[in-house]
Amino acid sequence: MKIKVENIPEEGLQLQFFEDGDWFRTLLPEKEKVNYLLHKVDVFLSVNKIGETVSLAVKIETAVDLECCRCLEVFTLPIKTEFKYTLVPIGKRIEEELELTSEDLSFGYYKNDLLELDPIIFEQILLPIPIKPLCNDLCKGLCPYCGVNLNEASCKCQTKVIDPRFAALKNVTVLKHK
Repeated sequence: MKIKVENIPEEGLQLQFFEDGDWFRTLLPEKEKVNYLLHKVDVFLSVNKIGETVSLAVKIETAVDLECCRCLEVFTLPIKTEFKYTLVPIGKRIEEELELTSEDLSFGYYKNDLLELDPIIFEQILLPIPIKPLCNDLCKGLCPYCGVNLNEASCKCQTKVIDPRFAALKNVTVLKHK
């Protein structure tokens, strides 16, 4: 979604829109592999302008189907996020290097009097997705020997297998000093 800054009225804008689950694929590089499915994205947006500075207050609701990194089962992660963002024209960019503060994370630039909201919204959807998604914190995963999902069944595989490289250490006795 794009908004022309000059078209934002003095009282601001209140917008609500949705995107289908495939919308985000247009924002990814062509050969980027995506291992999740995004559901419908609902966006509630408040836009205000003071001079050339634009303030956004955004609420996003969606869900993502992910594969658990332990048991490989697909599960749905609901995402509900709210954030505020301040945008100024790119010509106002400060060129000197400064240390980032928490306020800098909600600050950005626009160019050619045009706000491009899709990358901002997409970024906020990606942030809560864990690097190693788990269907739940107590997921037992798969048996490394037979592959059974340990959340659904148990197996009779020997769990205390000794690495053959360390088998000789089993016979070593430890002397304790008094």
